[in-house]
Amino acid sequence: MRMRNKPWATPELNACPFFVRRAEPVAGKWQDWFAHKQPIHLELGCGKGWYIAGLAPQNPAINYIGVDLKDVVLAPAKRIIEAAYEEVGRPVDNAALTAYNVEQICNIIKPEDNVQRVCINFCNPWPRAKHHKRRLTHPRQLNSYRQFLQPDGELWFKTDDDALFADTLEYLEAGGFALVRRTDDLHAAPGFFAQDAPTEHERMFTEKGIPIKALVARMREKNA
Repeated sequence: MRMRNKPWATPELNACPFFVRRAEPVAGKWQDWFAHKQPIHLELGCGKGWYIAGLAPQNPAINYIGVDLKDVVLAPAKRIIEAAYEEVGRPVDNAALTAYNVEQICNIIKPEDNVQRVCINFCNPWPRAKHHKRRLTHPRQLNSYRQFLQPDGELWFKTDDDALFADTLEYLEAGGFALVRRTDDLHAAPGFFAQDAPTEHERMFTEKGIPIKALVARMREKNA
């Protein structure tokens, strides 16, 4: 989807204390960047930030990093996250945003960063076979997450796309993950995720009556 230009986006992000413009120098040092050293949950393709806005203010013992590519997406996310923290009367001290190509995430996240969870919500399904390697759940990408996930680290995944979900279930073993649980209708499975928040796309698809598919997978031992 083509995003409308927002002239205010880049200046506002550059002035934002929880936005990281250059993430490469922070790789391996995210624990020092945050106010508190604690587990990190990483959302790849965070979009307008509704997922982190719904979780981070309520979970101060977890640090959240949202990654997306363009300022025009991340600037609204910045505002949505700020509003969520203002609502509970807390400073934004356990959330960060950065602009980066998530297909190259290993350039900015390292094993020292103590990532315990990778969250992927409604990513591009890349339906054409020649593009499947670009899927964020493809084995090529799953193997890259293994480079920085902690032992027993988890993948949390939500999608509206049937084909992507079916293929992802097959990708898991090749990518070094074991399926923990799955559902073909997230909203008919209350408590499926221990912590969850709806994204913009999730609300849109739910209003259209499209079931949300979801899974939790755990990283296998690296020598297994």
